[in-house]
Amino acid sequence: MLDINFIRSHPKLVREAFRKRKVNISVENLLKIDEKRRKLIQEIEKLRKEKNAISRTGKETNLAQAREIKEALKKKEPLLKKTEEELSKVLLSLPNIPDPEVPPGEGEEDNKVIRKWGEPPKFDFTPKGHLELGKTLDILDIERGVKVSGSGFYYLKNEGALMEMALMEYTIHKLIEKGFQFLLTPDLVKERAMVGTGFFPIEKDEVYQIERDQLYLVGTAEVPLASYRSDEILDENELPLRYTAFSSCFRREAGSYGKETRGVFRVHQFNKVEMFVISRAEDSEQEHQKLVTISEEIMQELKIPYEIVINCLGDLGFPNRKRYDLNAWMPYWNAYRETHSASNDSDFQARRLNIRYRTKKGEIKFCHTLNNTALASPRIMVALLENYQRRDGSVAVPEVLYPYLKFRQIKPKP
Repeated sequence: MLDINFIRSHPKLVREAFRKRKVNISVENLLKIDEKRRKLIQEIEKLRKEKNAISRTGKETNLAQAREIKEALKKKEPLLKKTEEELSKVLLSLPNIPDPEVPPGEGEEDNKVIRKWGEPPKFDFTPKGHLELGKTLDILDIERGVKVSGSGFYYLKNEGALMEMALMEYTIHKLIEKGFQFLLTPDLVKERAMVGTGFFPIEKDEVYQIERDQLYLVGTAEVPLASYRSDEILDENELPLRYTAFSSCFRREAGSYGKETRGVFRVHQFNKVEMFVISRAEDSEQEHQKLVTISEEIMQELKIPYEIVINCLGDLGFPNRKRYDLNAWMPYWNAYRETHSASNDSDFQARRLNIRYRTKKGEIKFCHTLNNTALASPRIMVALLENYQRRDGSVAVPEVLYPYLKFRQIKPKP
């Protein structure tokens, strides 16, 4: 959530940010609602002081005046509540203010490449896509996934399932070694957690709802991780807090029309290891770069070529101030495709979730929050299968996974 004081102090900057992000909300109208709210607060406080002063006198001659004040409060207090709800509704619909470094653009095709690592493999045979590899290796079953759950679901089995678990275990141990606290988080959360992280109201159509219990299936462990310290005042000495979690993720992909839906690149359920950081404002940029570096280390150890891009305005998430994507090389598409996203959300989520910290001088400030994909499957499995395939149809196991697996390759099944 944006700070109303910031909007009030920098209306021109906010107006320009909204224009760039194509937000059709009038800053002037927003400030009028805020002005009305502040005026009502002043009037109500004045009436309450007058009422208390009359009560202290205890004189019957003031009873008529007290009744008038009581009636005035009955009218103004509901009006204040209504105005505050109106202001809150507008503020919850506003995206974060983008960082000056964010480039212009309409969509992912306008994201700016920062750097690349690794050379795409050169095969002396025609490489196969993950769908064909999954069938010949007998590790992927989409047909039965559709039969049981519908389009966008799949079964990962045999060596494929074991490799995914090995990938997750390798990643978790790496993050623990880097000082992250490992959590297993709830997959179902209350509405407040979705609103607090900025997924509601803007992305409500993407989320699966359990209507009977008023709970929602998370699309990322970012949601329960961000909510973990909600309504708390942390000590400055605790920061930064670094968490990582393994979770299943559920997304309706309601907005995926026209995007790549063949195979398992875009599915409704997948597993992910997420990184989440709570920091001071002055440390958030440094923490953002650290998160990107960790993703790069993982990909370099897996020896999968990739590129790092900074997301343009049109591809920036609702709560993001700045975001980098890591796109892995996918031989079948002959292109880089997104596998990781590292976001700096500044104090946007912290304001919604009321996550603050006390400075050494005793001041109370809002924290900054950051998140990044450490590893998400099946996308990383797609990259591994396609980059590690061999002429004989087998797929090699990345060396970094040797400690977690008893096999060194996956062979085609007869």
